[in-house]
Amino acid sequence: MREVILCKYGEIVLKGLNKSHFENILLRDLKKRTAKYGSFHIHSAQSTTYIEPLDEGCDIDGVYGEAKRTFGFLTVSRAVEVEKDIGAICSAACDYIPQFMEGKSTFKVESKRADKRFPMTSPQISAEVGGALLERMPYLKVDVKNPQMTVKVEVREDKAYVHGGAEKGAGGLPLGTNGKALLLLSGGIDSPVAGYMMARRGVTIEALHFESFPYTSERAKEKVIELARLLTPYAGDIRLHIISLTHLQEEMRDGIDQEYFTLILRRSMIRLANRTAEKSGCTALVTGESLGQVASQTMLSLYVTDHVADRPVFRPCIGLDKEDIVCKAREINTFETSILPYEDCCTVFTPPHPKTRPELSKVEYQETKIPISELEDEAFGTLETIVLERD
Repeated sequence: MREVILCKYGEIVLKGLNKSHFENILLRDLKKRTAKYGSFHIHSAQSTTYIEPLDEGCDIDGVYGEAKRTFGFLTVSRAVEVEKDIGAICSAACDYIPQFMEGKSTFKVESKRADKRFPMTSPQISAEVGGALLERMPYLKVDVKNPQMTVKVEVREDKAYVHGGAEKGAGGLPLGTNGKALLLLSGGIDSPVAGYMMARRGVTIEALHFESFPYTSERAKEKVIELARLLTPYAGDIRLHIISLTHLQEEMRDGIDQEYFTLILRRSMIRLANRTAEKSGCTALVTGESLGQVASQTMLSLYVTDHVADRPVFRPCIGLDKEDIVCKAREINTFETSILPYEDCCTVFTPPHPKTRPELSKVEYQETKIPISELEDEAFGTLETIVLERD
């Protein structure tokens, strides 16, 4: 009896003639993720990926965790592989399933017979396995409508598999199937969530952070590096670019009407992001903005900001409220780092009453008060890059 992992496809099943392209990228990503856990045979058949250990030293627990974080899988299950014999299937169920039944009193068995040559129907398989489990654990009761545990039996072409139900996978599309984008990564809660959500759609992520040393501390920079690192288990290796805005912000503070400060800063950030994206081969920008959350995120403010973008700006959090975003941040383990009390550049020189209904012509006029192109050139010259690798 050998324990294996079964990973069921999500959206990939809808891809038609392109399905093999998505499968190949998914398998390549999964093999890279699991290499550090030992030797495994990884292959796909009938919209399922099988992860089979090749020796006793394999870390099945580690691979199971990686499989659940791999975009492209709808569900992930630990299972035992047995011969296609009803006696062997019942025996395996009685040996394997009790570990999952602690604290549970009701169950049902669901069977799927992909190999129609198997001499029993799916209901017959379920009845046999259910009867064997009741003999092994007589305190259990069958509940076909609302069981605490669903035991799964799959009879496939080569082998049969028994497992105690599936856990939710990461979903989405395989990483690397939808191009590359540049994430504007602040030290807040929203932008790491935005990066995760775009990676979940198959987008390879690079990140850009703006600092304002000495107005922001070295710890603020370290916080952002840690946030990028926390995204790597999902998004893979991340190249984090860092640009200093200190002189640019000082000139804005002294040269423009302060109610426009935040808007003009955001426009400079987008222009600098355009240049970084061009250099990095990114075809889109990603931000963590949520409509109406702050003054720079009103619809008119976003319009004024986007006017200087030369590529699409994706905002996956745009329709979420703060609690939605916080819940996702907790789920992906970035929340506790995001709330560390180290301010980012967006909080430096923030005006008390920023414009919420700006007019584009007036914003553009304010930009003529300072040599903004030269200041942005100077800022871009400070660009440094850190490569954060997935463990």
